[in-house]
Amino acid sequence: MTVTPGSQPRIAATRVLDAVLHHGRSLKAELAGAQQELEDPRDRALVEAICLAVLRQPARFDAALAAWMPRPLARRDRELRALLLVGFAQLDPMGLPAHAAVAATVEAARGLGRDHQAGLVNALLRRALRESLPASESHAHWPAWLRTRIEADWPTDAAAILAASEQAPPMWLRVNRQQGARDAYRDELAAAGIEGAVVEGLDDALRLDAPVPVAGLPGFAEGRVSVQDGAAQRVIDAMPVRGRMRVLDACAAPGGKAAHLLEREPSIELTALDIDRRRLRHVQATLERRLKLGADATLLAADATDLAAWWDGVPFDAIVLDAPCSATGIIRRQPDVLLHRRESDIDHLVALQGRLLDALWQTVAPGGALVYTTCSILRDENDRQIAAFLARTTDARAEPLDESFGRSPVSEAHGRQRLPGEDGMDGFFYARLRKAPALIGGE
Repeated sequence: MTVTPGSQPRIAATRVLDAVLHHGRSLKAELAGAQQELEDPRDRALVEAICLAVLRQPARFDAALAAWMPRPLARRDRELRALLLVGFAQLDPMGLPAHAAVAATVEAARGLGRDHQAGLVNALLRRALRESLPASESHAHWPAWLRTRIEADWPTDAAAILAASEQAPPMWLRVNRQQGARDAYRDELAAAGIEGAVVEGLDDALRLDAPVPVAGLPGFAEGRVSVQDGAAQRVIDAMPVRGRMRVLDACAAPGGKAAHLLEREPSIELTALDIDRRRLRHVQATLERRLKLGADATLLAADATDLAAWWDGVPFDAIVLDAPCSATGIIRRQPDVLLHRRESDIDHLVALQGRLLDALWQTVAPGGALVYTTCSILRDENDRQIAAFLARTTDARAEPLDESFGRSPVSEAHGRQRLPGEDGMDGFFYARLRKAPALIGGE
């Protein structure tokens, strides 16, 4: 069967969404596989944009199916459901040229072997054009337990958090200061017709309100610039790092923090540690092939809580622990979190974060620091986690971070929290912990 060029990305998006919505697969993994099969970077970007648009507010599109279909789609028509969501998303909120979007989606039905349903697809999409999608509760796809937790933790901000998590984020760039100045790169972008904004307080960052394929970024392949949210870039601002320090990036994959550390201070002695050997190979490839920084880092694959498996006994001057978490601060980038996360996961994650803190603290040099960060907005994973750690760790104290890292959740908080969408960034938590200096002469 001949697949028309316009239908190819719609078919790919349908298959990704079918896998994520109906078979519990990871969006990131499915998307990566689908994009590898598309040669044109514009098609790869379109597939990602469609999938994210659907998963950010699927309840709106399901409301249209419920209103316009004479009976619910059968289990065997799950792929058809995914295709119809692909069609609706192109019309609203993506706003693609309507007739082209409808024609390509109908062709995608035929490309998926659903010739007998192409007429139905055409009729429903044209109805969406005439009548617009029916109103629905946009947050209906959020699990009740998660909404309850967010409302309890952020009673005056909960509605804004849910709304921000459904919006497409801007594209954030991190300019590699070892290969050029940020402002010079912004001028280079402008010459290429791409507008990038400088954000006060983020020394290496540029924000693109209109995202572009990375292949269109000058110098991307050479490592002059990387894609990383502003909130993630802020992590390194909390690190008290200077030349020749011994530094650990625990839970290092996918490697953005390690790269940023080396771009800032290439003379540090950096160890990047991650439990996932496969993801660590990705870190190595990023550092060596693209950023040309790999020779400056030691990469270790091991469980960070098992010190005997990886630590040589020499303490670190500074550690960054980007702990495994609920990812509730980055739902706008990973909306399938709402499909896959379970309430029971939170207790397991909180326990793991505590074990990581306790183990890694043993490797901090006297007078050294550990920066704890998550992309969560749940207080159990953040300020309450740090409060519990401080209560059981007599040689640790929290150092204040200024307002540029976000708000203090409560007056006694030991860190700073940024909520999703604030200043255009992801939701992140930051805390900096200092170890007491060694006593001299047993004093």
